[in-house]
Amino acid sequence: MKIFSVAANYPEHNIEPGMALYDNVEPVLLTMPDSALLKDGKPFFVPDWCASVDLGASLAVRICRLGKSIPERFAHRYYDAVTVGVAFTARDVLTRLRSAALPWSVATGFDGSVAIGQWVDKALLRDVQQLSFSLEVGGSVVQQGYAGHMARGVDALIAYISRFYTLKTGDLLLTGAPAEPSPAHIDDHLVGYVEGRKVLEFNCK
Repeated sequence: MKIFSVAANYPEHNIEPGMALYDNVEPVLLTMPDSALLKDGKPFFVPDWCASVDLGASLAVRICRLGKSIPERFAHRYYDAVTVGVAFTARDVLTRLRSAALPWSVATGFDGSVAIGQWVDKALLRDVQQLSFSLEVGGSVVQQGYAGHMARGVDALIAYISRFYTLKTGDLLLTGAPAEPSPAHIDDHLVGYVEGRKVLEFNCK
């Protein structure tokens, strides 16, 4: 199983020169190992090897069939469910790695860094690019997005990714956070929603 995450896929999360949307270049694609996956409401443990951790909520889709070099017009056939995913980033480590022009994987793909909610069959929802989603921390909304605001929609992302990677059943795609990351702290209680439906709930420890 592979986990893909797209950085800077919303205008509000892409305001710096050098980022993908700003320069109108290819998507910033991150890959995570399967050990990064956190599911079934298990807690996220804040790492003791970094000074600060951020989080970003994404609309996540589940790949449901094998595909390679998928045309964008057929990409909707390759995912069957959506949910909210939360990607955690070791912010100080990421800053150091970026400044040294080194890969980001240690800061973005460490064990348990991607929390995923319960899947909702996409047939039960309206078109994926019309979906809204949100994340609450301690009862306050910290991330809120509308898929129609993505710079590159789900189908376009799947077509792009499948140029380089063979997609397989069970692979996951996090389509990007709608705003700048929010800080994560021990004892935070996180709840995620798709179209007002609670799909994700867990704690930070």
